[in-house]
Amino acid sequence: MNLESLKYPKGKPDIPENITTEMIADWIQTIEEFPNRLQQLVSHLSEFQLDTVYRPGGWTIRQVVHHIADSHLNSYIRFKWTLTEEKPIIKAYYEDRWADMFDSKFAPISLALSTINSLHAKWVYLLKGLSETQLKRIFIHPEGSKEVCLVENIAIYAWHCNHHYAHIENVLMRNNWINKNVKK
Repeated sequence: MNLESLKYPKGKPDIPENITTEMIADWIQTIEEFPNRLQQLVSHLSEFQLDTVYRPGGWTIRQVVHHIADSHLNSYIRFKWTLTEEKPIIKAYYEDRWADMFDSKFAPISLALSTINSLHAKWVYLLKGLSETQLKRIFIHPEGSKEVCLVENIAIYAWHCNHHYAHIENVLMRNNWINKNVKK
């Protein structure tokens, strides 16, 4: 495998121009099912395995799990801002610096998994209740002043779930650590 395929095992996000209600439902379902899928994938891992990088120069599995919790918390807040403010400029953060913090490098993944589980339950409840008008609401990302509508952000985070799941799954397969009972 080359470095690019290790970085982007699912490719980069590709959001269609014409988004259907079926696509939105599929993306929300991905977000809804993700906590259980991730739990099944990583719950059996040893400390050594958790502290293994998923690619050269990349994060450890532990850091990836903590990153998912941090990233998804940020996204949830961005949804709330966008639903309650007019075109808010969201707060970006340095993912690499967050992943390098003590909690991301050493804390038990059970803390992140609990966060992800609770957060996704609340997030999905919110997403399923959004109207067509709300789905079109926009926030502004400060990097490049890019406008992002909420429906696109749902697609991005469904991709994000699968992206990091694939990072972890790939390293487990390469090392023959995969749990045969994991449901895809």
